[in-house]
Amino acid sequence: MRAAHARWRRRRPLRTRLALACTAAVAVVALGISAAAFSIVRYELNHQLDQHLTQQATLVQQQHRDQGPQVVHGECNYLAAPACAQIVSADPARTANEPYLLPVTPATRQVAARQRPGYFTDLTIGGHPARMLTTPMTAAPPGTRQAVQVALRSDSVEEGVQQAGALMAAVAAAGVLLAALLGLTVARTSLAPVTRLTRTAERIAATRDAGLRIDLPPGRREDELTRLAASFNTMLGELEQSVAAQRRLVADASHELRTPLTALRTNAELLSRADRLTDSQRERAASALRRQLREVTGMVNDLIELARDEEPQPLLEQVALAPLVQHCVDTARGHWPAVAFTLDDPDASAAERTVAGVPARLARLLSNLLDNAAKFSPPGGTVEVRLTRLELTVRDHGPGIAPEDLPYVFDRFYRASAARALPGSGLGLAMARQIAQAHGATLTAEAAEGGGALFRLRLPA
Repeated sequence: MRAAHARWRRRRPLRTRLALACTAAVAVVALGISAAAFSIVRYELNHQLDQHLTQQATLVQQQHRDQGPQVVHGECNYLAAPACAQIVSADPARTANEPYLLPVTPATRQVAARQRPGYFTDLTIGGHPARMLTTPMTAAPPGTRQAVQVALRSDSVEEGVQQAGALMAAVAAAGVLLAALLGLTVARTSLAPVTRLTRTAERIAATRDAGLRIDLPPGRREDELTRLAASFNTMLGELEQSVAAQRRLVADASHELRTPLTALRTNAELLSRADRLTDSQRERAASALRRQLREVTGMVNDLIELARDEEPQPLLEQVALAPLVQHCVDTARGHWPAVAFTLDDPDASAAERTVAGVPARLARLLSNLLDNAAKFSPPGGTVEVRLTRLELTVRDHGPGIAPEDLPYVFDRFYRASAARALPGSGLGLAMARQIAQAHGATLTAEAAEGGGALFRLRLPA
């Protein structure tokens, strides 16, 4: 049973479950209020009847306090007052001159003997419902032990209780029905953004089109569901950009790899006919093949690192920047002997600066910046490196960056028109920015005063 109920809940739409929950909640409240109102009405009607019986018993005691056991009023079959009443002695031997009309029990004798308090009783007299009060006769002379019994028909009270019950049941049923209608309406209206979101997600899953969006009406309220729909639209936008970037990456990588792979195939076919080549021709072909293999290997490695888009967290450590920058500058001097690299002496705060990161990745970032600056520097040019506590700058004195190229210098495979004849894959600066972002830093490019390009690596505070 429990498993079947769980399956039913899983298969029901959220709108139906929400409407049922609202209906159930309102139904419980409506039934509770109706039950409470019915109890109050029944109590009040019975309380009024009991007060009337108490008044009749007091009146009988005042009018017959010096008399013995007897039947005072015997009109028990009529609704009109006075109520039927009788006086009962605690001594069973003392009885009235005529038979008692109301039932006399041992409890009645105990009340007359002051052995128990008075009480109310529901009974039937002449086929009609009635209510009886049995109470000690306090107005009798001292030493007299008698009880007064007064009874009234309770037909009107029971009819009033039944009418109140029927009315409360009708009100509760109407409340439950109204709650069901309102709950369904509220659920349908409130979950409209979720419905649109679900349809959009299903359509995207069927068509694989990340350009779809959820329609949000103008002037919408900023509630949780509309914020969810807006967030879903934002997520779809990010997904669309990611898919577009992935497609561009694949297209650019295919384009960039086509030329070196063609050259590799040409040199490989040339070397396959080595018996027809001279020694110098074979050496040139083998050298070109090795160079192209290195280029392709480097490009593939760069693509793998760019696609990873994160840093290995277990390898993080506090890296001292000043020694790392000095090491990278010394390495660049060996790779680019025709370019002069200058490094300003860092001040005390910069010399002690550390950054949480991966040393090899930070070294790769700096090497890419230095190699890029050296590649665009003329023979005998200078690359200026400066480290402060808050940033690292690398400046060259080359042709600089054209304003139209400045927004794209960190894009993958982007190469300005002036750089197409230079070696490289167009991935170095993209990788440098990715490494900087992974370490909480910011890498920007700008045109330097007096010519050349200036790259700023703003370190995390």
